[in-house]
Amino acid sequence: MAVLAESKNSTGRHRFDIPGVVLLAAGMVALVFGIVKGETWGWSSAGTLGAIALGLALLVVFGWYETRQEHPLLPMRLFRNRSLTTGAVMTLLNFFVMLGGIFFIMLYLQNVRGYTPVEAGISTLPMSIASLFASPIGSQLTARFGARVTIPLGLALSAAAMFGMLTWTVDSSYATMWPPFVAMGLGVGIVLPATAAAIIGNAPVEDGGVASGLQSTMLQIGGALGTSVLVTVIAGRVGSSLFGELTAAGVPTDTAHGLEQAQDAVTMGIAPVAGDMSAQLRAAVVEGSGQAFVNGLHAAVTVTGVLCVLGAVAAVLGIKSRAEEAKNMRAQSADAEEPAVAVAAH
Repeated sequence: MAVLAESKNSTGRHRFDIPGVVLLAAGMVALVFGIVKGETWGWSSAGTLGAIALGLALLVVFGWYETRQEHPLLPMRLFRNRSLTTGAVMTLLNFFVMLGGIFFIMLYLQNVRGYTPVEAGISTLPMSIASLFASPIGSQLTARFGARVTIPLGLALSAAAMFGMLTWTVDSSYATMWPPFVAMGLGVGIVLPATAAAIIGNAPVEDGGVASGLQSTMLQIGGALGTSVLVTVIAGRVGSSLFGELTAAGVPTDTAHGLEQAQDAVTMGIAPVAGDMSAQLRAAVVEGSGQAFVNGLHAAVTVTGVLCVLGAVAAVLGIKSRAEEAKNMRAQSADAEEPAVAVAAH
């Protein structure tokens, strides 16, 4: 308050777009709700398909409505810029990876490996520290080489982190954990300033605040989808492998069939043991449940790693190179000078 001047919109007074807020919020709630409930209700159930269809329909209506407003919540004209649109999608993907990944990593550390919450937090410090150092580095790399280079670089590191987690087992040592943590922190940290540059740097000056809001919104959507989608992936793999892993660990067939009802607990990495189980049966249930969860974790990191690779390719194709940006800037400068030259000649 003491240093920064109050920002003002030179285009005049704007009306707050309350219907746009309602449409966007309702569409996102319905879409995420359908994804979250898909595993419980069934992906082909009327409830799941109806919620997802309703969410998509509301988002389409939101886009249509925004194009017809004088003061829209989100000006659709922003998405005419290919680099800005790609940057927004990459922001979503970046936080899909980060928040979704942290979620199942913590489940693994605490519920499968038996770490306390404090131990799990300390164990992931390499990720936080790597991200801390990567953000300013990513900013410098973006300033020098452009987002078209730094976003694929960061996503490649995140993909390497995800594929590195395929080596994790129910009793992995910490030596197999910290390298993916470092790679993930570096990847997320490098992508964050690059996506900001792609979004805000390609927006008109008068839409800078809206572009910043768009980045924040895509960040939140990515985190919400990351946790919901990846937990759904884990649940699907746990459901298909739980019985086999329990019987392979020595759990009797009848007991294993009964324990299949505890799939939701196993999806969270929790072994469905009971107090009346023998020590041998308890150990078998813990082993089989842990392996089923690891199977789900492997499925989640595979999906996430593939998305990172596809995102890296999309960033290369969708974001303009530094040469293209310079050419566009020269063209815009020339267009701006033409009226002034015409007036002077007149």
